[in-house]
Amino acid sequence: MAGWTTGRHRSAVGVAGQAGPGKGKSVNGLSKGIRKVEVALRWDPSPAGQPPADLDVVAGTYPAGDPYGDPSYVVHFDSRSPDGTIYLNRDSQDGKGFGYDEVMTLELERLDARYARVVVGVVIQQRSGHRTFDGVTNPGLRIREGYTVLAEDGFGGVPAATAATVAEFVRDETGSWEFRAGVHGFEGDPATFTGTMGAARRP
Repeated sequence: MAGWTTGRHRSAVGVAGQAGPGKGKSVNGLSKGIRKVEVALRWDPSPAGQPPADLDVVAGTYPAGDPYGDPSYVVHFDSRSPDGTIYLNRDSQDGKGFGYDEVMTLELERLDARYARVVVGVVIQQRSGHRTFDGVTNPGLRIREGYTVLAEDGFGGVPAATAATVAEFVRDETGSWEFRAGVHGFEGDPATFTGTMGAARRP
C-alpha cells in the first residue's frame, strides 16, 4: 500500500553546510523571491557484486486553477519542459564519477504565468529489484540558488521510501516564487509517484 512519510528537517542560519545521513539543513523553511534554482543529487556506486543504484530527479508543474491536482507535465531524464525552463544538466545511472550525479535546473522566473506550483522529487529505479533509500550508498541532495545553498539532505529521515518529494516552489499573489523545504518519503510503487507527488503537501 502506498504511503507517505516525512523526514526530519532542521533549519540553519546562513549557508548550510554538508548534511550528513539523516540530517537536513536549510537557510530557512521558506525562502521568497526565488528566480533560478539548481537541484543536485549524488550517491556512491553500489558495492562490488551488487546491481547499480539509479536515482532520478523529477519535477511536476501544476496550473494555477488546480495546484494540487494532476501535473500539467513532468520533467525527467528523457523529457524536458515544453518551453525549456526546466531541464536536466546531468544524468547518471550508477552514481559513478565525481561530484553530483544528477543536476536539474529550474528557471522559475521564465515559467509561464499559468503555472502556480512546481514540485521536485527523487525516484529510485526498481529495474534490478526493490530498493529504498537505506539501500542506496551515501545519497545526498543539495538545492541552491546561485551560490546560496537553500537546503541539503541525506534522506536518512525516509529510509523505507522508494521515492520522495524534496522541494516545493509556489508562486504568490505578486508573481514571486517561494521555496518550501522538506523531504517527504513515498513508500508505494515509484511508477505511480509522479501522479501523486503534487498532493503530498496539500494543507
